[in-house]
Amino acid sequence: MIKVFTGVRRCGKSSLLLLIEEELRKIGVESCNILSINLDRRPYTAIRTSDALERIIDEGFQGVEGVKYLFIDEVQNVQDFEISLNAYREDGDYSIFITGSNSYLLSGELVTKLTGRYLEVKMSTLTFDEYLGMKSFLGKEINSNITEELRSYILEGGFPYALNYEGLSEKRFYVQSVVEEIFEKDVKGNRKIRKKQLFNLMMQFIINNFGCTISIDNVVKHLKEVLHENVRKETIYGYIEQLENLRIISKCNRFDLKSKKSLKGGEKYYLSDLSFYFLRNTDNRIPYGPVLENIVYQYARSLGYEISVGKVGKFEVDFILRSPSLEYSYVQVAMYMLTDDPSTEEREYRSLEAIKDNYPKYLLTLDSLIQKRNGIIHANLAEFIRDRKLF
Repeated sequence: MIKVFTGVRRCGKSSLLLLIEEELRKIGVESCNILSINLDRRPYTAIRTSDALERIIDEGFQGVEGVKYLFIDEVQNVQDFEISLNAYREDGDYSIFITGSNSYLLSGELVTKLTGRYLEVKMSTLTFDEYLGMKSFLGKEINSNITEELRSYILEGGFPYALNYEGLSEKRFYVQSVVEEIFEKDVKGNRKIRKKQLFNLMMQFIINNFGCTISIDNVVKHLKEVLHENVRKETIYGYIEQLENLRIISKCNRFDLKSKKSLKGGEKYYLSDLSFYFLRNTDNRIPYGPVLENIVYQYARSLGYEISVGKVGKFEVDFILRSPSLEYSYVQVAMYMLTDDPSTEEREYRSLEAIKDNYPKYLLTLDSLIQKRNGIIHANLAEFIRDRKLF
């Protein structure tokens, strides 16, 4: 199987390839059995055809016996690379790892040409626990107030290289350049996005409303009012799919706990990184409701959970999680639950209490004090993720 690493730009795909190479050497694989080709760097920038790529590979592995480990970064730079890689795969003694532009790798062309012959490894930017782990690894100071550290993570985002900078302004300047690169290269260069103005407006609408229930009818209505022209729902569905392919957003479907069926319409979309919101909006306020949901959503996905938005009669639970071992759990997320208004506590508990099965139920908030009620697990969100607890 060809291993295809996908994820938003600058999330660490190339670094992961290097870590895999390092691991192979540690377990005794000879350096001559490992060939790494980054097509964005010298001396490989001139390679644009499959014939040229094959020459480099054959020369690199000349006389080598045993399994050959081939790593190719930015593989989309080579025309018809799929034909060459599939031929090496057929030889049986090549283990192939590739990264590249999501706008190509996830466009459907790769699926068509390598059907059943590749495995996609999905990557994301740093989750909060990984952010803390990388700060520790780099020798950066971690605030003893975990809530303040969470706030820093929210404002800085999860692009790994940003942690090499000291001040918030330098970090945000770097992340701004990354986000602009994504829009410049992946959006403008995407052949399936023909109406760029329409796509950009639709993208901004989805980004501004992350974590909210999205109605495609409302999106179409909004765009018609802005553009003063007809907008087809099919076009919007196609463009949202491209946003997902670019790993800018991720769709969270709705699930009815009573009928045990997925519900069409009214999905929520979460961001691959909060930077996409904060760097495209001038408002400095933090919308903590969707932001905290986004953080929990990304954390749960990093642990391998399948995630849905839950509907329980007239109530909604933020997330239904299904673990890789097919166990379920339910999660409600809020900024604070313990306030002087008793209706706040009732509101956060009632949807979880409406669920009658015996799977674990969690209420994650930023409260420093913990409430106990009806077996529901109330925990501090920042501490829960910092300690890498499972649901």
